[in-house]
Amino acid sequence: MEGHSVYVPKSGFTKWLEARLPIISLTHSSAVAYPVPRNLNYFWTFGAILTMMLVVQIVTGVVLAMHYVPNAKLAFASVEAIMRDVNFGWLLRYMHANGASMFFIAVYIHIFRGMYYGSYKAPREVLWILGVIIFLLMMATAFMGYVLPWGQMSFWGATVITNLFSAFDEIIPGVGTWIVTLLWGGFAVDNPTLNRFFALHYLLPFMLAGVVGLHIWALHHVGQNNPTGVEVKNICKDTVPFTPYATVKDAVGVVFFLILFAWFLFYIPNFMGHADNYIEANPSVTPAHIVPEWYFLPFYAILRAIPSKLGGVLAMFSAVLILAFLPWLDTSKVRSGNYRPVFRVFFWLFVAACVVLGWLGAKPAEGGYTLAAQILTVFYFSYFLIILPLLGLFETPRQLPGSIAEAVLAKKAKRAAPADASVNG
Repeated sequence: MEGHSVYVPKSGFTKWLEARLPIISLTHSSAVAYPVPRNLNYFWTFGAILTMMLVVQIVTGVVLAMHYVPNAKLAFASVEAIMRDVNFGWLLRYMHANGASMFFIAVYIHIFRGMYYGSYKAPREVLWILGVIIFLLMMATAFMGYVLPWGQMSFWGATVITNLFSAFDEIIPGVGTWIVTLLWGGFAVDNPTLNRFFALHYLLPFMLAGVVGLHIWALHHVGQNNPTGVEVKNICKDTVPFTPYATVKDAVGVVFFLILFAWFLFYIPNFMGHADNYIEANPSVTPAHIVPEWYFLPFYAILRAIPSKLGGVLAMFSAVLILAFLPWLDTSKVRSGNYRPVFRVFFWLFVAACVVLGWLGAKPAEGGYTLAAQILTVFYFSYFLIILPLLGLFETPRQLPGSIAEAVLAKKAKRAAPADASVNG
């Protein structure tokens, strides 16, 4: 999409540089003059928030890696040394650990926003699929990072989750065992496992940054969606330049998110962690209740809801992968949930189901907890495979505005009406 203005170099140096490396014009067209819909709300600031959190995670991770020792006998002690002996090591470690949780809070809001406003619909299918790949890379990176402190929950979490791959032996004999042995680097979770996970945990964020670059490229090619779901018709009336309008809004969103981050970082840094991870890994002592980090709990609940080990593993992975098929499962021509009254009800039921599944994932897999998880697992998959396809066929959406500008003007008129009435009264 073309912007509101074109960069023209004026000084001799910028003309020389532009002829050889047009980096200034690229920055201008992508971050200054790039047109964005004029009706974007603060849910659209989470792209900037996620970019900021990725930078925080990479920077703190690189510094922590300078002091961490990826050895089963020394890893736990090296983490404690970082906390106590490295200058501001406690801050770096807490920033990295809590930053992972903040990253997932932002990405879940970002995903739900995309689902509500139909940001996966044509022509944004590839953009959405790249987002799902980013989510998968985040989950892999976070899991491997959780193993590195080599505490009790780290060790036993790695043991339980990696063992799940053995279920694939039921499909092709020997394949699951081969995958588990490859991950472990032997016949149990031990030093080779820790080395593998450390290497991958260090590498994957840079792969993640590369896919984020593709994600942003795809976004700038097809243009941003907006709360009405109506495409840009008149670039002058429907859009505004990215700078200063979107950059100021993004800055406000980032500041408020950093305040939330700082609250956890300085006041309750261990709130989202597990106490057992402050006990050094002991293969001979199993924790009473093995749970992953909170951001994996909905998928963990789905895993445990299925009586079959293979069925649970397939359901858990399918719960994530099904997001990639959302552009084709939702048959409605209308993007925004604001104009789909029936969809809106089911969407919020889906969000509630995900939250409750997260709560159930932290509970013992027994009695009523298992039954509730099974019911919500059925609803989770039914939402994608049954509800969305049928809603597109039978739902009657509200009348869409003719353009983004028309929607903005109608909203302003609606706000002004009560004020006019009070003045006249």
